[in-house]
Amino acid sequence: MTTAAWFVLIGILLIMMGLRSSFLQRMRLTPSIVYLAIGVILGPSVLGAFHFNPLEQAHLLEVLAEIAVLVSLFIAGMKMPLPFRWREWRVPVRLAFVSMSISVALTAAFGYYVLALPLGAAVVLGAILAPTDPVLATEVQVRHMGDKDPLRFTLTSEAGMNDGSAFPFVMLGLAMLSEPFSVELIEGWLLKDVLWSTLVALVVGVLMARLLAQLVWKQRFLISEGPLLDDFLGLGLIGVVYGICLLLDAWGFLAVFAAAISLRQSERKLANVHAPAKDEQATPVVAAHDEKATFQHSTQVAEGSLAFKESLERLSELVLVMLLGGMLFLDSWSVRAVGLALFLFVIVRPISVFIGLLGSGTPVRLQMLVGWFGVRGIGSIYYLMFAIVFGLPEALAVEFIHITLVVIVLSIIIHGLSVKPMMSKWWP
Repeated sequence: MTTAAWFVLIGILLIMMGLRSSFLQRMRLTPSIVYLAIGVILGPSVLGAFHFNPLEQAHLLEVLAEIAVLVSLFIAGMKMPLPFRWREWRVPVRLAFVSMSISVALTAAFGYYVLALPLGAAVVLGAILAPTDPVLATEVQVRHMGDKDPLRFTLTSEAGMNDGSAFPFVMLGLAMLSEPFSVELIEGWLLKDVLWSTLVALVVGVLMARLLAQLVWKQRFLISEGPLLDDFLGLGLIGVVYGICLLLDAWGFLAVFAAAISLRQSERKLANVHAPAKDEQATPVVAAHDEKATFQHSTQVAEGSLAFKESLERLSELVLVMLLGGMLFLDSWSVRAVGLALFLFVIVRPISVFIGLLGSGTPVRLQMLVGWFGVRGIGSIYYLMFAIVFGLPEALAVEFIHITLVVIVLSIIIHGLSVKPMMSKWWP
């Protein structure tokens, strides 16, 4: 396809999605399904108008997926309606760490015993496919900053955390491929990739977000040199937090999600603490209310930058899902790949959710829906490309590409077609 054809195609898609076509809504098609269908039709599976080779373009695809995940994680964190308290967050924390670990173990077992992969490769594959996705799961994400729906909150916060909690297992599998399994390997992995990388990520994310919130408040209300660019502030926080984590060998995805939550909660606390008190004798009630509302609105970097980042997230979804369609060949659809995908959706996800939430008091209906809506997507593409760039053997890389693409495509189709009927029937 020529450059002009690509401009026309992308433009038509953006206009169609912007108009929210009634045809797509009647057909209950998610945007990801539309992008995927166009990518498959134009890709090598049908017309062959373009082909994106993920093995040759691993570096580029890693960066594209990395940016998409970072933006989506920041958006998800900004929309979190509740501060981090164990009572409200115990369910998503269990899902992101306990259920995640179980999912990796079960998928690795399938890879080792059924697909006859080396143990290290099976662990890498389990880590690639285990995390749920914050980019493609928009239909079951928190919709706005005040949305306290328990299902949407649980799925969004889980996806925000498990994109970081999957990283240690990727590193464990890659280490097992390069050196013999030993007690020393496990000890080093636990200390560096689990404890150090996780704790440092949380500390960096929370502290940098609080520092930015304080800096913005002082800039706006003590110096008052003019309006600030909220979009740049939000993107800058993502860059600083993620960059520091890369320098310190910490998990940047987890840090960015924590930073977004911390930024919003810090801004809300500053607004409540520093908002002018209502003086009924000296100031009219209406004026005091207006002043407080203006203060709260003007201090919200999270709110001010949200619209731009949501547009960036949708654009990255369009590009990456269309590229996904352009990576697929007809011979990608092997029995091994389809079998693993069905095993992941029907067995691994429900079982890991049920075990992870044992004793949590979570309603059965919520557990069932969470157990089904384990959407796989851009996060898995990133981890796959990370493993390839890191040095995954070429034979394993090719097989993992086929398996991962099939899993993501089936997730987009199956979860995408079932989300609206199930949400309308089983969830208020």
